[in-house]
Amino acid sequence: MTEGPLHGITILELSIAATGPYAVALLADQGASVVKVERPGIGDLARWVGCSHNGMSALFLTCNRGKRSIAIDITTERGRDLVRALAREADVVVENYRPGVLDRRGLGYDDLRRDRADGARELIYVSISGFGPVGPYAAKSAYDTVIQSYAGLAANQADPATGEPVYLRQTAADKITALTAAQAITAALLARERGRGGQHLHLSMLDAVVSFLWVDTAGNEVLRDADGSMPSNFVANFKPMRFADGWGIATPTSDADFAGICAALGIHGADAPEVATMVARATHPHEMARMMELIYGAAAQLTTAEAIARLEAERVPCGVIVNARALPDDPHVRDIGLFVDSEHPTVGRVRLPRHPTQFGKTPAVHRGPSPTLGEHTDEILAELGHFTDSVAELRAAAIVA
Repeated sequence: MTEGPLHGITILELSIAATGPYAVALLADQGASVVKVERPGIGDLARWVGCSHNGMSALFLTCNRGKRSIAIDITTERGRDLVRALAREADVVVENYRPGVLDRRGLGYDDLRRDRADGARELIYVSISGFGPVGPYAAKSAYDTVIQSYAGLAANQADPATGEPVYLRQTAADKITALTAAQAITAALLARERGRGGQHLHLSMLDAVVSFLWVDTAGNEVLRDADGSMPSNFVANFKPMRFADGWGIATPTSDADFAGICAALGIHGADAPEVATMVARATHPHEMARMMELIYGAAAQLTTAEAIARLEAERVPCGVIVNARALPDDPHVRDIGLFVDSEHPTVGRVRLPRHPTQFGKTPAVHRGPSPTLGEHTDEILAELGHFTDSVAELRAAAIVA
């Protein structure tokens, strides 16, 4: 297999659920070697969440591809010694315990960075938590819905008629944080490569989600001297477009887009001064709303195929609404090979999206199946110098599994 861009980087993962594991899975795709430490008996809680088959969930499978699993009881001193030994060989440690938990067990950043013989490979230690290491919420437990609440996602999705907050039907806060973490880890690796040493990265889910939302949902909160006449969230009124036999969307942002959608659907008045330009449409919201009602009404008279053909002929950004079951059969998705089919030794047939970035010289690919709990315990302990009798003794003492 061709080496990925992170070939030669070793990551020790002490995280569960989706935030740390998904971030590290992306880095494993890119060639990093990952050892995942799990709790004996139950392992990563994600193993038991959601749709599962033969004892492995889709969530765990997706977030832990390409990793090796060792089961260690880190509540014991001997177990912590094993983690310290693994950390000495790692470039990066990723954990998502509540702030202070690993410090109290002697596995915090200061503990592990001091315990290294090779100063040239200073440790990058990544702590992911709900609210960060300081502040009145620092000790709070935080699952995805808690962060969706505090960071504004639930309010952003509120029902416009009732004002009732709505949660995204996905662990959006977890995944946003994971993507932020993956970028931060590679940035820290680059800084170390340039001679700036290792460091401790603190990433809170609250920070990651607020940063994500603030791009386009807080206009009046960003521009504090604005008069408030325009909505903070400029996409708040987007809604799907009903066709005679299905659903889609068209997004007339530019002047050409707006003129095009009107032409495609036979709506007159696109050249009226109140709507002809982006500035005019922004400053005449009621007239724009009236035009959009006409547009949506005309679209409802057409089949999906007819509507999309007309919109594409006018080069209007548009699309049909596709669900997860239908997506792999979309002709574009099939043509570009977006999904990778494989056979997993535990769950059987698996279909996952490929790594999202296509590297021209150092391909990122799925580098192996997600592990069963403790699948690689013996193998990893052997690499640390433990022989068969030693491993058996550790297992008999319930230090490893």
